[in-house]
Amino acid sequence: MNGIHDMGGMHGFGKVEVERDEPVFHERWEARVFAVVQSLGGGNIDAGRHSIERLDPVAYLRNGYFGRWLAALERGLIGAGVVTEPEIEQRMNAVVPAESHASPTSGWKPETPTYVRSIERRPKFEAGQAVVTRNHQPAGHTRLPGYGRCRRGVIAHVHPAMVYPDDHAHHRGENPQYLYTVRFDAAELWGDAAEANTVVHIDLFEPYLEERG
Repeated sequence: MNGIHDMGGMHGFGKVEVERDEPVFHERWEARVFAVVQSLGGGNIDAGRHSIERLDPVAYLRNGYFGRWLAALERGLIGAGVVTEPEIEQRMNAVVPAESHASPTSGWKPETPTYVRSIERRPKFEAGQAVVTRNHQPAGHTRLPGYGRCRRGVIAHVHPAMVYPDDHAHHRGENPQYLYTVRFDAAELWGDAAEANTVVHIDLFEPYLEERG
């Protein structure tokens, strides 16, 4: 879907500041949000991304990375009927007992799910083949960035078929599709503003691509 989350190629957001020795979490609550989301398990990463990209633009820019996680988590819990918005407000205003500030050691280990799937047909494209991206603008989730639409590129690598986010995010099944790393000249993506002699590689699913004659 089109929205503020698809910021690639946009102007006006200033220089990207790289923080030296940046910690994983800047605030304790960020670690708690991360832990809560991970502890739920069995989630749908694509549905989670779609929940984040549906935040209103002001909230998206104001909340920061883990703030968006929290907002998406709240949206999901409300949608599932686990909590209501008044209950969340009530919890936020509640006094937290001192003992709840303790930080017990966690035995949590990250899961490494695979999204690779086997399908019977062969890939439509091969390495070195010229392709062009489709003008693909669904109302729902997609992994084709706006700056990558209708651009000419070359297949650099053919990956196995993987879970297709555009369907998986909306609980329409996994519908696995082949994934390709596509090489674009930077000038094809950014025009005259592109750095000379620069290329960009983007991982794109087969339905995003068409053969270029």
